Formats: sequence, structure tokens, C-alpha cells
Amino acid sequence: MNSQLRQLPQVDTLLHSPAIAKVIDACSRQEVIDALRDLLSRLRVDILAGHAAELPDFAGDRFAQGLHAQILKARAPNLRAVVNATGIIIHTNLGRARLAPEALAAMQDVGAQASNLELNLTTGKRGSRYDHAEALICELTGADAALIVNNCAAAVVLGLMGTAMGRKVIASRGELIEIGGSFRLPDVIAQSGAVLKEVGATNKTRIGDYADAIEDDVAVLLKSHTSNFRIVGFTASPAREDLAKLAKDRDLILIEDLGSGVLIDLSPFGLADEPVVADILKAGVDLVMFSGDKLLGGPQAGIIAGRADIIAQLRAHPLLRALRIDKLSLAALEATLRLYRAPNDPLTRIPVLRMLSEPLPTVQARADLLAGMLHDQGGCEVSVAPSAAYVGGGAMPQQDLASFAVSVSVPDLPADDLAKALRHAHPPVIGRIHQGRMLLDMRTVTDDDLPRIAAAFNAVTAP
Repeated sequence: MNSQLRQLPQVDTLLHSPAIAKVIDACSRQEVIDALRDLLSRLRVDILAGHAAELPDFAGDRFAQGLHAQILKARAPNLRAVVNATGIIIHTNLGRARLAPEALAAMQDVGAQASNLELNLTTGKRGSRYDHAEALICELTGADAALIVNNCAAAVVLGLMGTAMGRKVIASRGELIEIGGSFRLPDVIAQSGAVLKEVGATNKTRIGDYADAIEDDVAVLLKSHTSNFRIVGFTASPAREDLAKLAKDRDLILIEDLGSGVLIDLSPFGLADEPVVADILKAGVDLVMFSGDKLLGGPQAGIIAGRADIIAQLRAHPLLRALRIDKLSLAALEATLRLYRAPNDPLTRIPVLRMLSEPLPTVQARADLLAGMLHDQGGCEVSVAPSAAYVGGGAMPQQDLASFAVSVSVPDLPADDLAKALRHAHPPVIGRIHQGRMLLDMRTVTDDDLPRIAAAFNAVTAP
């Protein structure tokens, strides 16, 4: 052990090696120093633990090549594309909505060149970034006005801060939701400077509960769409129209935190629990907040739509600057919204909606094609089986979508190890494990993904 430790060279010594000098020329001196320190540290730990094998030839080309490969691996981007074969269409861990080609092109145009982000081309004077997509949002939702911030949580904070700061907000106990990352609605209300007043019970809240709780210091009735859970059985909640009438009669503001937000009716595809934004505003809700990167199918954004006088109040709020949407997201959102206009069909042009609405035979055909590709490559056992896909992103938790998955196992390789190997593929392939086999759900996979999946398995199973 001690003799091996004494054989470990100093970093300075290695830096003068001709082979290492070539790596420094190809990379940078600091990268080589960091890589050498890391490698020598790991060798020292292995030696002390009694696990060290024969030491490498530190002056040889093979060692230098391995060091170069380690540096190149460390240079790889941390944020990169993956293949989503989980069957969860809006997967929060995997970046939520895929963007349409038109949205990507808009980001490229605006990002690669100067843009009229805050310039009015008609007048030549300073403009507002919020004007670029407002008319589109109003057209698609029926809102009088709209405002865009960086995400839906920010939209809720701004909305409450601008309408109820220092005053009370009435909300049903059954709607005090917690979203991903342990962010709870009561905490969001507190951060806005408003005071939460809970009414009703977890499973039942009536219109009378709201009416009885209204006092002089109440400013807002808050409704939250329970998109990430369901309470079933002995339940009750007032209709939006009744809440809207109560708010109007008592000179209050009715706000709804929709969370996800859809612009078209998805009930023909068995997804009936997600209300359409336009219908919510028609019911009399004053402000509705929803996300851009969930069922709308665009980039991360928080959209506030509703009464023009309240939107104007929020536009003037000093917090807005801290929450404003960036130019790339704004470009992608505008391009996505335009795909909802005729003659475009959003069900075919927007990836999220296309995955939701794709006919089951098409999904099965993709599964059969991938299964054939993997079978021809060899090295794994493959079959096609019915599956259940999900919307994800906190939307419609109890509603699944019929799908098909390719079920794969590799002899002598446990499913967990196979999943790990696929996560280290280029690009990584993310599926799910069921009964000891890897399932690759084809509802969230595109035709272009198939050769990438096949290449990943080929790398895993190659001798």
C-alpha cells in the first residue's frame, strides 16, 4: 500500500510530461490540473481502501488520452435533450411542454438578432414587451386585457399583491393546494401581503360559506383549480357563476388560479376535467391565471387574463419588473398562440396537444416499429403491450390515456441497471420500470426518437 502511494506522482511533475502537454494544448491548463487532481485523489482513496489495481503509466499516451476523454466528458452540457419515453406528456422533471418548430424558429430569430422587444415600430417610441402577445391572448380567451409574467406562481403573487395586499382573501379549504417543490397556496398568499381567510370544509364548501365570511377588509374571492388531486365522494363546491355573482354584489374581485390552462376543449379525447380559459371568463371570473408551458403547449410563462382595469393596475405595480417574461420565452409564446388561429390545427401543430390527441393505432404502430428495430439489433427481449399514459404537469391526475409501450429486458442486466445505462446514453433515454422490465411508452415518443432509442440500446447491449 505504502509503495503504491509513493508511486503517485505530483501534479506539477505530470504537467511537464510531453503527453500531458498535448492535452494542455487541446484543452486548458486549469482543466488538466483539475482532472489530474481528481484522478490522483481517487487513486489515493482506492489504495487506502485496498481496492487499487496496477497503477497506470502516467507518462504514457494511453493515460493522457484517458485524461483528455475525462475532460471532454466534464465539458458536456448539464442541461441537454433527452428522450421522454415515460408516457407522461408534460413531465416537470423533463422540461414540461415540447415546443413547436414555429416557437423554436421565433426564439432563434429574436435571440440571434436585435428585436423590437420594447420599441413601438409605428411611433418609433418606447414600447411595452407585454403588447406583443396581449391581443392574441384576448382573442383566444375573450379577455378584455392580459399580462404575461415568468410563471404561473408569479402571476398569482402579482395578482394578489396588486388587488389584496393588506386585506383578506377568502379561499375554500378544499382548494388550498400544494404544487411541486412544496410550494403551498397559503404561503403564496402570505408572501403577497394578503391575509388568508379559509372557509368551508376539505370536502364541502358552499356559496353561503363565502357570503358569511365577507367583511369590510375582504378584497378577493380566490378559486383554485385542483388540477393535481381529486376529492371524490361526499363533496360540494359552488359554481363559478354563483361566486361571480357574489363577488359582483359585494364589490369584490373573483380570481381563479387555473394552474395549467387550456384554450380548446379536450373532452373529445376523454379529458373533460380541465376547464377552458374562455369558459371561465364567460362565467364571470374577473382574473384567471394559467401556465404557458403546460396544456397550452408553449414556453414557461404565467398568463393573467381578465378585466382591463385590474390588468392596468397590475401593469403599474413595481413588482412586475422582477417577474417579467424574457424575450425568448415571449417570442416562443407568441408563436405558439398563433398556432391556435385558423387555418392552423393546434391538435397537429402543437406537440403537447398532438400527443394528447394522437389516435391509438398510430401509437401502436410506433411501438411495433421500435420493437422490430430492437429485435433486429439483438441483445434484448422485446414485446409490445397496452399502456396508460398521463397528461402530467399537475393536470388531470386521475385520467389516463390509452397507449402502447415497448417492454424491454436485457439478459443478466437488472432493470434498474438498464435504466441507469440508458440515462447515460447520448441522448439519455428515460422510461419507466414495471415488473422488472423497462417500459418505453410511445405516446410521448416521436418517430424521430426511434433511431436514438435504438442506438442507445445498441450501446448498452454491444459486447
